[in-house]
Amino acid sequence: MPEFDLDSFKKTWQEQPVQQKYGSNEILQMLNRKSRNYVKYIFWISAAEFLFFTLIGLFYIIQGKEANSFLNILDRLGVQKTPELELTFDNIYLVLKILSLLVTAYFVYRFYLNYRGIKVEENLKKFILKIIQFKRTVNAFILINIALLVTFTSIFTVFIVYILNTQNIEITNSTLAGFIAGTVISTVFTVLMVWLYYRVVYGIIIKKLDRNLTQLREIDSQEI
Repeated sequence: MPEFDLDSFKKTWQEQPVQQKYGSNEILQMLNRKSRNYVKYIFWISAAEFLFFTLIGLFYIIQGKEANSFLNILDRLGVQKTPELELTFDNIYLVLKILSLLVTAYFVYRFYLNYRGIKVEENLKKFILKIIQFKRTVNAFILINIALLVTFTSIFTVFIVYILNTQNIEITNSTLAGFIAGTVISTVFTVLMVWLYYRVVYGIIIKKLDRNLTQLREIDSQEI
């Protein structure tokens, strides 16, 4: 009986050709399909956000809770609540809320177009460009939402200062400093929460999309 040589056996085994489980075209199709699914997930998340904030906005408009909270702040600053003041605030709030919903609706539509425009079987270079374009749309959506939040807070702050001047109300330095500090802190905190939300919810999907995009670029470079 011949002596068993483990080293020779390992060498023979390592020299055996390894058959690829999937071909390049199959890998490409899987990556394309996964990428398209990630785009679809972001579209559905944004659509759910639009529906959620629309319902919340309508609820608060009907109940008037946000108006009451804002007017209570004015009351603590010594502002006299008048029908004209309440009507002005309601109009400003309604315009800003509609603007916010229109921006969200626009990006939901853009995400839908991106999803519909991405074809699994299309040219690899076109597919990569559409994924990059989609990522830019997501980044723009996040930045514009944060910018809107800061803008709305600034508008309401300017409105408060305007009302104080109109009614000739003088407030102490400590009260003014407390109001400004509270506004800045609440705005920064809200921006951080919004950024964290998008970073977690959208960021997870975008990272997976980035990995697919890297692999697609590698395949594209090999074909050149």
